[in-house]
Amino acid sequence: MFLTIAPNSHPKTWESTTSSNLHLFPLPSKFKTQPSIIIPKASNNEDNNSTKSTAGKIKRMVLTQQGRTKLNILPDREFYAYPRFVTHVDDRFISNLTNLYRKCLKPEFEILDLMSSWVSHLPQEVKYKKVVGHGLNAQELARNPKLDYFFVKDLNEDEKLEFENCSFDAVLCTVSVQYLQQPEKVFAEVFRILRPGGVFILSFSNKLFYDKAISAWRDSTGYGRVQLVVQYFQCIKGFTEPEVIRKLPSNDDQENKSPLSKIMQLIGLLSASSDPFYAVIAYRNFKPVHE
Repeated sequence: MFLTIAPNSHPKTWESTTSSNLHLFPLPSKFKTQPSIIIPKASNNEDNNSTKSTAGKIKRMVLTQQGRTKLNILPDREFYAYPRFVTHVDDRFISNLTNLYRKCLKPEFEILDLMSSWVSHLPQEVKYKKVVGHGLNAQELARNPKLDYFFVKDLNEDEKLEFENCSFDAVLCTVSVQYLQQPEKVFAEVFRILRPGGVFILSFSNKLFYDKAISAWRDSTGYGRVQLVVQYFQCIKGFTEPEVIRKLPSNDDQENKSPLSKIMQLIGLLSASSDPFYAVIAYRNFKPVHE
């Protein structure tokens, strides 16, 4: 069965011809270049090559039921009903992440940016083949300059990603993994839609909406959160061994701050140190060797 997305009378929205809850929104400036898109619905096969493969299967559940709970039990769509045009991490974190993307992502890549927002951390100078965004607020996603398309969906209500197997070369998730209540199922879906050799880059810091983060994340430390994400990868059969990158603030950060920054710290408008940078990276089946 195929899900056909066709333009309606409004130039900024698309509607589906089935009951699927996937809605793709093209950016207005790119409307004329891609007037329609057809996305085959995911099949029940594990990949395009074999119906018997166990790759992508969940080997074990990482979280307990208590570990999945949130203090704010209202649906996430309500929490994100209004746009937040703010930057959740500092410039050093963003620079580290952009440099990582510059190293790992090729211009010919088709990319899915999961749990995205109005800010793109992709290198400005690189034009990728296609970038699809996902999030919970359409107004934020419409402001993201790197997205060709985006869709709005709550992965805590339905973790299914309505793309065919092996659709993307890379999947990204920035400072948002702490809100996933079924991370094992989401990681399995990411594995399914990645092409062999495709990369999943997951990054985070110590910032969070405390009442919307899961208990297992709230109650942990920086080291513990890294290990938690590593376990998310390891519980899916077929991901390579996760690579961990840590860049922690040094004592020199405080000494190098300007007098204005120090005053802002005293009155609570600026944190006392840089945001720690954590990234966990794994590949579907194997890590490619690029020349």
